[in-house]
Amino acid sequence: MTKTLFAPWRMDYIQAVSDGPKECFLCAAARTPDQDEANLVLARGTNCLLMLNKYPYVNGHLLVAPYRHAPTPVECTPEERAEMMELLVLGQKALAMAMNPQGFNVGINIGKSAGAGVPGHIHAHVVPRWNGDINFMTIIGNVRIIPQAIEEAYKLLKDAVGKLG
Repeated sequence: MTKTLFAPWRMDYIQAVSDGPKECFLCAAARTPDQDEANLVLARGTNCLLMLNKYPYVNGHLLVAPYRHAPTPVECTPEERAEMMELLVLGQKALAMAMNPQGFNVGINIGKSAGAGVPGHIHAHVVPRWNGDINFMTIIGNVRIIPQAIEEAYKLLKDAVGKLG
């Protein structure tokens, strides 16, 4: 018997991908600090921001990006590159404090062929990992299970960032 797994939060993502992005979400988040909670921004520096990924690989998936729309680290200033690393470290510490992961994936996809979802705006990923976090559902059902509401993850991580900052 076929079972149905409902994930209504995915519709926003599916429509954004099929219609093409109307605007760079990283640029939008960068220029609207008054909407940080709605945009899932956890911390801001002088040149960069730390935010939750709205469409995560696993719960707690973070993004670090410069405010400026630059495609690769080559086009970033030394200050932007340095601040990206500092916010990446803050994100890793916050994830460790709030979610106690057993490991992390950290990376940057540069260019569409390398998997960049926003090829024009460089961003780093900080992905917490736990033993068994990606199970058979991904392989058999082509489905990921995120065991925590993004709003709950935001509150936990915002609190942790506040304690660390």
